[in-house]
Amino acid sequence: MSASAPTARRIEQLLQQQLVPTHIEVRDEGAAHIGHAAAGQGHFRVRIVSTRFVGLKLLQRHRLVNEALSSLLATEVHALAMETLTPEEFSK
Repeated sequence: MSASAPTARRIEQLLQQQLVPTHIEVRDEGAAHIGHAAAGQGHFRVRIVSTRFVGLKLLQRHRLVNEALSSLLATEVHALAMETLTPEEFSK
């Protein structure tokens, strides 16, 4: 298990608690950043589907995710790419 696996699990837990997603994927992308100043340290990609995103613009959706993960963004997550979808957008 990689050192970032507990962080990926914590990301998923926090998003489950705060945004009650119908679908969530958390991927550790640290290995893709070899040579970068923070190589392997907290690079993640999240795909999350939630009814909480209905009627919100992209920036508002990202703010909800950032708020849910604020404690990790300050300590364990160096970079976070995210795809935020409503259930209707996900089903297309």
